[in-house]
Amino acid sequence: MCGLLGLICSTEADAASARDAVDAAMRCQRHRGPDEHDTWADAEVVYGFNRLAFIDVDHAHQPLVWGPPEAPERYTLNFNGEIYNYKELRDELAAGHGAKFATEGDGEAIVAAYHYLGDEAVKKLRGMFAFLIWDSQEKVVFGARDPFGIKPLFYSAGPGKVAFSSEKKSLLELSSVLGVQDELDKTALQHYLVLQYVPEPESMHTGIRRVESGTSFRVVPGGDVEFTRYFHPTFNAKPVNSQAEADELYERIADVMRDSVGKHMISDPDVTVGAFLSGGIDSTATATLAKEHNPNLIAFTTGFEREGYSEVDVAAESAAAIGVKHVVRTVSADEMMEALPLIVWYLDDPVADPALVPLWFIAREARKHVKAVLSGEGADELFCGYTIYNEPISLAPFEKIPGGMRKIIGKVSTKIPEGTRGKDLLRRGALPLEDRYYGNARNFRDDQLRKVLRTYEDGIGFKDVTAPWYKISENWDPVARMQHVDLYTWLRGDILVKADKVTMANSLELRVPFLDAEVFKVASTIPLDQKLAHGTTKYALRQALAKIIPGHVLNRRKLGFPVPIRLWLRNEMYDWAKGIISDSQTDALLDKKAVLALLEEHKAGQLDRSRQLWALLVFMLWHGIFVENRIKPEVPEPVYPVKL
Repeated sequence: MCGLLGLICSTEADAASARDAVDAAMRCQRHRGPDEHDTWADAEVVYGFNRLAFIDVDHAHQPLVWGPPEAPERYTLNFNGEIYNYKELRDELAAGHGAKFATEGDGEAIVAAYHYLGDEAVKKLRGMFAFLIWDSQEKVVFGARDPFGIKPLFYSAGPGKVAFSSEKKSLLELSSVLGVQDELDKTALQHYLVLQYVPEPESMHTGIRRVESGTSFRVVPGGDVEFTRYFHPTFNAKPVNSQAEADELYERIADVMRDSVGKHMISDPDVTVGAFLSGGIDSTATATLAKEHNPNLIAFTTGFEREGYSEVDVAAESAAAIGVKHVVRTVSADEMMEALPLIVWYLDDPVADPALVPLWFIAREARKHVKAVLSGEGADELFCGYTIYNEPISLAPFEKIPGGMRKIIGKVSTKIPEGTRGKDLLRRGALPLEDRYYGNARNFRDDQLRKVLRTYEDGIGFKDVTAPWYKISENWDPVARMQHVDLYTWLRGDILVKADKVTMANSLELRVPFLDAEVFKVASTIPLDQKLAHGTTKYALRQALAKIIPGHVLNRRKLGFPVPIRLWLRNEMYDWAKGIISDSQTDALLDKKAVLALLEEHKAGQLDRSRQLWALLVFMLWHGIFVENRIKPEVPEPVYPVKL
């Protein structure tokens, strides 16, 4: 797990003159790799790298130079992530192609696979990754991002130059070198307020985009970036016709999860891997299986001192049942308010998910004990864990109503007062799936957004983001289509962004065993009646883990990292929120009177506006940091000294 920056120029002179700028731009992502730092240049390419070392700590340095015997310095790798099948891949390349390796690290497996297998090598990699490979012979950079988007990769292209980076901040530092304008992307802002995150490939700056998950690319010096999607997730459900077949499915799920967790525990002997532990099935499963590989496993839990907003007691019971040491960190409203500006700085782009704040605090606590943690992200998308996935079943009666009548029902719903029970059911029931579902988060509707967003434009909406993925899945069952949309929206836009940014802010590597190519192969075959059954979600996964995890969490409702902002914004956080709104210089973008009206409406208890307010507050903080340069969070030094 590391931080990378790569600059490709059209001339050697441009590259040589930019080396110091690249080195300086790596400072703002020193938290991603406090163990080592290096800057490397060759011809038209400059690399910057910060390392958080896990495998072959003493020898697998980066940027990594590798080549076959006839050209031993042909390739140079800049790589962020972990390849969990690197040993098997190295053995395969050695046996089949005579590949030679100078280290015991996973980076050489990537470069060697590319040399012998070409662009198809990326399909051989089992892990999380974002990398650049400079081929000095062919004068081309090949790169890729992992299938699910676990590891980030931004890019920015200017006249004769293009740069890639793990952190957008580094590209902002290089904007003058690249000749790119750092203007706010108003389309991205509108998408953010609807979705709660900035969807790929957008960023909140017009001159910076993101390499999409499951995508590889090529770029020659002075040329355009050419992208290729190599990962096409398909939910190909197979009917279960007997209990024997069901049992076989559960066994396959248990086996592939045990294998994945085992792979995700790799590290040098003196590098410790722990686990996050909530009160739910996903994190409990990863912690239980991880304990098989590390008898001294430490589990970490966060919570709040408010009833209904903490899973600490259940997590403690789980920790005792599986026999692991348990570390708890509770978070107060005052701590959240104090930490949020710094967290937003680390995020690069705003993410309006309050759960990232307690995640920040537990990551800080965990880093005192371990260098990496396992977590349960991705289980809900792969195994059908969100309660919203039941919606096609609950709205099935509407499908029998003629289209004209459904439109009338939809119009009637608009006349019902906001907050009235049944209003949203009628509104959503009147809409086809493609028009009503845009991911797990539902924030501003268009009619609500017009009141607060001065730059609102008709024609910009969630369908810009979801339509391509609905088109691919038009013949699938509605629940599989929702999962597919979530893989490309909510998962990679919210869940994985906060998971990477908040943990890496604390120089902590987060590993997600559910988001594994082999796990997906099994999960994608689960039929609908094994996903949602007997009044519960993730039915097949629960059955598969029944003999593995403690019984008290097997059918427990998911909480995750719940945050009491609904209550706090009416009380402890009210004055703080009002101050952020009043101080913000976003008048050209937002109607601040309308925003304050939302806050007052929420405080009065008329309606719950907490999620909408949180999205606006996070954006205002982001704007104060990255646009106004008015808010300057004090960035702490990383855990270890940085060699700069």
